[in-house]
Amino acid sequence: MRSQGPAPKHLGTISMDRTADLLATSPKAELHVHVEGTLEPELSFALARRNKMKLLYPDVEALRRAYAFTDLQSFLDLYYAGAGVLRTEEDFFDLAWAYFQRAARDQVVHAELFFDPQTHTDRGIGFEVFMPAFASAARRAREEFGLTSEWILCFLRDRSEDEALATLEEALAYREHFCGVGLDSAERGNPPAKFSRAFARAADLGLRRVAHAGEEGPAAYVREALDVLGAERIDHGVRAVEDAALVERLVREQVPLTVCPLSNVRLCVFDDLAQHNLPRLLRAGLKVTVNSDDPAYFGGYVSDNLVQLFAVHPELGAADAYALLRNSLEASFAPEDTKSAWIAQLDQLWQPADTLAL
Repeated sequence: MRSQGPAPKHLGTISMDRTADLLATSPKAELHVHVEGTLEPELSFALARRNKMKLLYPDVEALRRAYAFTDLQSFLDLYYAGAGVLRTEEDFFDLAWAYFQRAARDQVVHAELFFDPQTHTDRGIGFEVFMPAFASAARRAREEFGLTSEWILCFLRDRSEDEALATLEEALAYREHFCGVGLDSAERGNPPAKFSRAFARAADLGLRRVAHAGEEGPAAYVREALDVLGAERIDHGVRAVEDAALVERLVREQVPLTVCPLSNVRLCVFDDLAQHNLPRLLRAGLKVTVNSDDPAYFGGYVSDNLVQLFAVHPELGAADAYALLRNSLEASFAPEDTKSAWIAQLDQLWQPADTLAL
């Protein structure tokens, strides 16, 4: 997955203000976003009213104030509870469609969304409810915005592998609607190798494979995701820097890392955005992308992540911005000719006639 060409030579002449504008307006792909994590408080209350449910919080602001997380598990507790308002096909459609509308405003041309079937099947809500809804929202996004998408089925890593295998088999009736499998939820104590059989089954089915690793878990989990699961991308991966040999391998093989800066701060992986190691990852030659993870909970969608990151890291410049945008397009699972067309659009936007006319 090597870069398809050099960055434009004039990037060093672009001002920081113009770089911020281009980060927000350039075509980009989002490769690490959980659809259940796009459930904004306002939509939570609307769905609760529709389904005649009472939430634990009296109003939207009270719910937002609850988003004060101390680690990944404290977030997951609220995240899974919040998914309880999703009951009907209409609910799941509204959830996905709200994300696609927001992504289109951020100039996302392609999104690869995670979904967590076990979160819903445990509540008696099956694939026949949520998969048609997700597919319908994706079709509408393509028709109205030209925004293409793929869906990635995630296994909950704090559950058993047998459950993951059963979930995958159940999903096969809807195989046309998802392109791959992933691994998410509580990382500590749940190494990638725990799901070796599930990922081997996915490989036999021709599914793409990605995995969360190296967020709260150690760098060793990144290596395990590559070697045992055959992961093609690493979701998060920020702790890979703890293993120099692993970093060399990731650079050599150009394995994409789908980094989520605001998420990392809100979940206390880093104390603040200024401490985030994304600049170090870039300088090491890693194929880094920027994504929003669970934007309703972490305070920003993909453009927010990009703009806020650059605002606190003066060492990042226009060439870094261009690299992050291009990496997102190259690291997607879209067809090569489609990626080339997006990159041509990106290059056109970053041409001197446009970028220097402030």
